Amino acid sequence: MLFEYRNATKQEISLNNSNTMATFSSLGFLVLIFLGILGSSHGQLQLNFYSKSCPKAEKIIQGYVQKHIPNAPFLAAALLRMHFHDCFVRGCDASVLLNSTKSTGNQTEKVAIPNQTLRGFSFIDGIKKIVEAECPGVVSCADIVALVARDSVVVTGGPYWKVPTGRRDGRISNASEALADIPAPTSNFTRLQSSFAKKGLDLKDLVLLSGAHTIGISHCPSFSTRLYNFTGTFGTQDPSLDSEYAANLKAKKCKSVNDNTTIVEMDPGSFKTFDLSYFKLLLKRRGLFQSDAALTTSSTTKSYINQLVQGSLKEFYAEFAKAMEKMGKIEVKTGSTGEIRKHCAVVN
Repeated sequence: MLFEYRNATKQEISLNNSNTMATFSSLGFLVLIFLGILGSSHGQLQLNFYSKSCPKAEKIIQGYVQKHIPNAPFLAAALLRMHFHDCFVRGCDASVLLNSTKSTGNQTEKVAIPNQTLRGFSFIDGIKKIVEAECPGVVSCADIVALVARDSVVVTGGPYWKVPTGRRDGRISNASEALADIPAPTSNFTRLQSSFAKKGLDLKDLVLLSGAHTIGISHCPSFSTRLYNFTGTFGTQDPSLDSEYAANLKAKKCKSVNDNTTIVEMDPGSFKTFDLSYFKLLLKRRGLFQSDAALTTSSTTKSYINQLVQGSLKEFYAEFAKAMEKMGKIEVKTGSTGEIRKHCAVVN
């Protein structure tokens, strides 16, 4: 889900490894089991986390999405992208929503190059205002972003996935971290693999989450180098890009290397529909970004792509849902960590 432009992953310590357990005394073993039980029951995400503290929260969010997204269908892809960009920097903690502050001079993720084309901030603010009126200081901005991404995709006819809640909002947001952690559309396979592995995601997740490019739009600067300046010499073109597709992009879309405004569909002819078309285009060398084309340079990821293309839409939806559920749990803050922001753009 690289869209236009993407700290060590927290690993839960398993106490069920028999080899490890065998090294402890029986007393130590019992202590560890006790601590393990406490750890597993405290501060974890769970479905319907707000069932008692704010029982109407998820319905309010869903209702807002169902009311407004049909009038602005392009926003679904933007909100999905926002969720992705948030999770890849400091985990899914709504740090991408924070405004830069003049008093400290801190430049937040929001102003970093990968996020300068993000949209949907006012949409999140609109929902937060309604939820705050219902339950002040209860529902995190991080959970709102995660739920909105899912509900927006569903409204457009895309897949449904479970969104356990209980995330807390982070207090730190740095532009430099966003630039470092969010893979650029110019990323090669090695860079993609490294970026995803850093977040606990594997190559299958990489392929599936990139499948979000089946909806949405991009702008010329994200890929124009492939058309006009691929080797650093003007006039050179990326040989991995289908020549007919490249010619069409030059003639009808990005007519100049300096075009910064033209909108281009990431999945031409099917960019409003969450389907398998994106993967079929990859196999025809018609992925818009270098990062798209990179997925076909590995035998492992190319095999996943072929499996998806040969399978059913239902199977893709099920696999995409698993990947989204996994992504939504990256480095989450729970329990007493972080805070519940009153306004998503500023810390309390």
